[in-house]
Amino acid sequence: MKQGVILCNLGTPSAPTAKAVRQFLAPFLSDQRVVELPRILWYPILYGIILPIRSKRVAHAYQQIWWDGGSPLKVITERQCEKLKLALTNTGTEVAYALTYSEPVLSDAVDSMRSKGIDKILVLPLYPQYSATTTASIYDQLATYVKRKRNLPAIQIIRDYHNHPLYIDALARSVRESRLDNASQRHLLLSFHGIPAINVTKGDPYQQHCETTAQLLADALNLSSDQWTLSYQSRFGKQEWLQPYTSETLKEFGAKKLAVDVICPAFSADCLETLEEISQENRDIFIEAGGQDFNYIPCLNDSDEHILLLRTLVEESFLQIS
Repeated sequence: MKQGVILCNLGTPSAPTAKAVRQFLAPFLSDQRVVELPRILWYPILYGIILPIRSKRVAHAYQQIWWDGGSPLKVITERQCEKLKLALTNTGTEVAYALTYSEPVLSDAVDSMRSKGIDKILVLPLYPQYSATTTASIYDQLATYVKRKRNLPAIQIIRDYHNHPLYIDALARSVRESRLDNASQRHLLLSFHGIPAINVTKGDPYQQHCETTAQLLADALNLSSDQWTLSYQSRFGKQEWLQPYTSETLKEFGAKKLAVDVICPAFSADCLETLEEISQENRDIFIEAGGQDFNYIPCLNDSDEHILLLRTLVEESFLQIS
């Protein structure tokens, strides 16, 4: 059987403009996995208030971090795809990528592989921790694809890898390398993307996965409990999200004059939430509170350690569906 891998990430606007951001945010915020309010209540708010206002604000944020080659998330995902393809050259595995809320879409990636005679497909969401707000949307899209096709390939999804040893090793190495030239004692803040607290009450395992990742990373770095903190960023709306909030935590750290390293383990590629929200907006919050020493540690991106992890996940999964 010919085999293929599809890397999946969230998505990105095609340009740092209000129009492009609106085209990206509309399907994203319309997904009931992301916002669980009844559509009859949510759509008037989304299309009448949020999209007209938020699109301009988010476009300005994207302008601060846009690369020559496009959105950082898309550029990095393309690099991950190419490097994984090279790493799997000897296996003859086809590698592609898809984005949940922008081009290229998952159904097209699957169709492209089927046209090449590939009948064993592994879908790898680039979300280390499972959440219904992210990974489950990929399940939904695959379910829709399956419903309208007759001759289906063997398809498997990697649900999560929040505690995989190579994932923890790669995170630990990135922290150590960031601290090579800094001998002072620094506090490590692990900032994960947040979700509404009620989602966890309803059964989402995301918080548990984040806590496990954080503890395993702290253990790998031999950190005591007072040397690291877990927090959650990117909250949206007025409802309660998972706490402690990253912005409030950094405000406290700034007031205490702590030297802080910030890493975002839930993100497989640097994007708006890391390059603008953490490295710019939250850095400013920290400094305005009195802090002076703030260091953002980049995501794993297309590092050799990350590609080794992805290759290992692929090889382990294909053994299961052989």
